[in-house]
Amino acid sequence: MNTLTDHGAALQADLSQRYGVSQDAVRCLMDAVSRGGGTQAQFSHNELGGMGQWSSGGMTMVGDMFNSGLQALVSNLCGEISNGYFQGAFYPPAPQRSGSYQGQQQGGPSMSFGNGFGGGNWWPDELGSPSSSGSQNNLSYAIFPNMRRLAVNLNGQVTVYDTGDHMIGGVGQQQSGGADWTFTSQFGTVYVSQLRVVSGGDQQQPEPAPAPMQQQPVMPAPEPMQEPARAQQAYGASGDSDAIFAALEKLGSLRDMGILSDDEFSAKKSELLARL
Repeated sequence: MNTLTDHGAALQADLSQRYGVSQDAVRCLMDAVSRGGGTQAQFSHNELGGMGQWSSGGMTMVGDMFNSGLQALVSNLCGEISNGYFQGAFYPPAPQRSGSYQGQQQGGPSMSFGNGFGGGNWWPDELGSPSSSGSQNNLSYAIFPNMRRLAVNLNGQVTVYDTGDHMIGGVGQQQSGGADWTFTSQFGTVYVSQLRVVSGGDQQQPEPAPAPMQQQPVMPAPEPMQEPARAQQAYGASGDSDAIFAALEKLGSLRDMGILSDDEFSAKKSELLARL
């Protein structure tokens, strides 16, 4: 039986004391919940009614089918163990052997895979020690809840993901439509392709949006300028008319004063009117 971390041992002792069951019964459930990725458990213990199973948000079954008190006890224990599972590691990482990292999923069998980084680990050193790690087929993974990181080694290519608010647990693979790996968290199934890539892999930064084009202010069309010749011509015509009418008035005055005869007045008048 694997030894427990300080976090795991403290949880075991606390639950045993509060629920009045042996530490061995609590440890049995801790191992079962760990094997189920923190969301389900299959167990067998005489204090817990023999064989039974539990599922987060689902049904709890115990060997003593009509013992509702025992059923509630198992449900509450597994619920608290599940919360503790996502808060820290129950089991310390397995020791390295001959240059290979011995990964271990919480409560599960050890699995080895080659290293690709310094310190004997295939993940970046700055991530520290994982709460759990392991491998399936061509994928190796390590979970770092304190750093909110998930490191994945797929066919020798290491990618680090930001897990955000997810408390990552067990691993699985979607078989339909391609190899999209999935993990479990307190929110349910998590697809690796939905997590943000922090480093490695096919990280692609989104292209910056093109800057909006500045619209040039619409200037009013300039008023057409009058040609000098036409302006002068219009002014000249207006000025000539005024001068002609003024001359006619003077001619009329001269005629009235007897200075001009009627014939002279008529001749000058005809001459001036012809100029209009």
